[in-house]
Amino acid sequence: MSEGKKMPSSRRHHLKSVILQIAATWLEQEAIENVAAKEAYMAEKCSAPDLSGDQAALMEFCKKLHQMLDKIDEERYDSLSKVEKSDKEIDDLKMKVVELAGVKKPALKKVRMSADSMLQALLGGKHKVTMDLRANLKQVKKEVKEEAGEAVGDWRKNIEDKADRKKMFETS
Repeated sequence: MSEGKKMPSSRRHHLKSVILQIAATWLEQEAIENVAAKEAYMAEKCSAPDLSGDQAALMEFCKKLHQMLDKIDEERYDSLSKVEKSDKEIDDLKMKVVELAGVKKPALKKVRMSADSMLQALLGGKHKVTMDLRANLKQVKKEVKEEAGEAVGDWRKNIEDKADRKKMFETS
């Protein structure tokens, strides 16, 4: 498949269905092989019981089978308890990892809020606060402009004073 061309969706769906069919046949074959392997293992490990003989021999054989079953049940119970214990330890360790890592806080989003809503959020819903901060800002801006005009005048006076000093040195 080239990088520049896109595959049509019908072709893509057809290929997916073919792949799924192949996978299904493989799974069926694997299941058949597993059954055959189990049968071969059981035939190798567990021979057919010898049931010939009198009743006492059969009773003895049954007692041996029951003892073997009890032993296997005890081993199974022990292994189950070990697995449960290890699962519990794993869960505890996972909890410790989460506690040590801490909870990651999500990134804060920028939200545009008015000054009134910010103050209301800070002070709580009970307090109703309304402030016209823009009016105060306009007043501050006006004052700053007036100060800037005075500073310009002072700067010019300083230059004139320095020019007078320069004249004094030139004349002498």
